[in-house]
Amino acid sequence: MSRLRRAVSAGALVVVLVAAGGCGDDTDGGAAEDVTLRLVTYDSFPAEGTTLNGALATFSERTGITVELVIAGDTGTMVSKAVLTAGNPEGDVMWGVDNTSLARALPAFDPYVSAELDAIDPALTGSVPDGEATPVDFGDVCVNVDREWFAAEGLEPPSTFADLADPAYRDLLTVQDAASSSPGLAFVLATVAEFGVDGWQAYWSSLVANGVEVVDSWTTAYYERFSGSSGDGPRPLVVSYASSPPAEVIFADPPRTDAPTSVMTDTCFRQVEFAGVLRGTAHPEEARRLVDFLVSAEFQREIALNLFVWPARTDVELPPEFVQFTEVVDDPLTLSPTEIETNREAWLDEWSQLVLG
Repeated sequence: MSRLRRAVSAGALVVVLVAAGGCGDDTDGGAAEDVTLRLVTYDSFPAEGTTLNGALATFSERTGITVELVIAGDTGTMVSKAVLTAGNPEGDVMWGVDNTSLARALPAFDPYVSAELDAIDPALTGSVPDGEATPVDFGDVCVNVDREWFAAEGLEPPSTFADLADPAYRDLLTVQDAASSSPGLAFVLATVAEFGVDGWQAYWSSLVANGVEVVDSWTTAYYERFSGSSGDGPRPLVVSYASSPPAEVIFADPPRTDAPTSVMTDTCFRQVEFAGVLRGTAHPEEARRLVDFLVSAEFQREIALNLFVWPARTDVELPPEFVQFTEVVDDPLTLSPTEIETNREAWLDEWSQLVLG
């Protein structure tokens, strides 16, 4: 997922966070000497220079285990590579598989029930009851609203799916191509969850009739077509994240004390990200220790302001600016990973025919 995070590379990139060659006898927990773990992740995971990377460096210093980040492309590319190399993986642990691709990724994982499981929100563990993977964070994909645009126009902002198809909001919504964009796919899945497997198609036909715009990526949609971020785009409604409004405040230049955007909470689809030990790793014990660290309070407290998602742990205090400007989604739309995997290609084919022609 891209949540106002810096993209690193579209291809494979290896970043050595710490070359900690300490002997296991001198480090916490008895790590094997000269063990290097490769943490496979997506291209918007920060490669360096953040407190998230600093936490990983602390893990290395404490255990003597060197951690390398392997930037494997976007989530879809990363999962495809992991499945193709299952049993002979290009890394030891993988971070960032979400619930839209979890079922496809499971053959790549070696099940492990983390020692930190009791601290993880039980609402996130239902799809992995036997430790198939470990939830590490969650977020929501929702329609974002440029509040200032609607105030200037004297028009009440939309609040429901039905509103988006109302002629009052014609030519105002931009979405991403569901075949190439994670939030684009999530928004399609939201409509399946809302209208059912036999009703979402008619809803999309109504969006097309109401002038919905489809672009290739979240970056294009949010920074070029949306009026509420850079202010240069023509459309005041865009598919983005529930955490986009606080990001607008945190990164505002000049600084501001209120969010210029808001979220249509009735349109939100829950995305859960997972990490897990890759099947075939030469260092299973050390890989499990890294998974435990990824869901430790020490690492989880760095997630919100680095990845702009919520930590999976329930005992981590969120930064005040994240809490203040984030709208809570009490009842997000969801589908099971198995249902998504079973139907995704058929749904995408139908969506492409309906929307792209």
